[in-house]
Amino acid sequence: MTIDATAVAEGLLATVPFARTIGTRFTEITVDADGVRAVATLPDDPAVHNHVGGPHAGAMFTLAETASGAIVLAAFGDQLHRATPLAVRAEIAYRKLAMGDVSATATLSRPPADVVSELDAGQRPEFEVNIVIADAAGVTTGEMTIIWTLRPNR
Repeated sequence: MTIDATAVAEGLLATVPFARTIGTRFTEITVDADGVRAVATLPDDPAVHNHVGGPHAGAMFTLAETASGAIVLAAFGDQLHRATPLAVRAEIAYRKLAMGDVSATATLSRPPADVVSELDAGQRPEFEVNIVIADAAGVTTGEMTIIWTLRPNR
């Protein structure tokens, strides 16, 4: 499956104003034989800092959730005519103090074809997107898992 990564990134940022507000940018969105992956970055900006001078927990959550949304659009954008992607639940762990620029690397937990097969069978599939949040040196500062669903359109 080939995707237009630029279109996915621009489309997501156009429809999710809050992601733009905090300064989210995409550096990678890929769908290939190795899986589905998206990398989003958040520049070091005092407007999104917390009381210790790093990115606010809410900004890091938003960054990670936005990276996961890019995964969903890249993997299932061709299903939007019949299903609406929705985040069902999320869990985040802040592992280390983040300072400076941070990135969120999201990966899909299973092949998109498996999820689409469930949708084809009349089910409402759920699937995990796993995200690693890291500082500019590549040190993991947080981890997040989001469960998404494809809700069939009525």
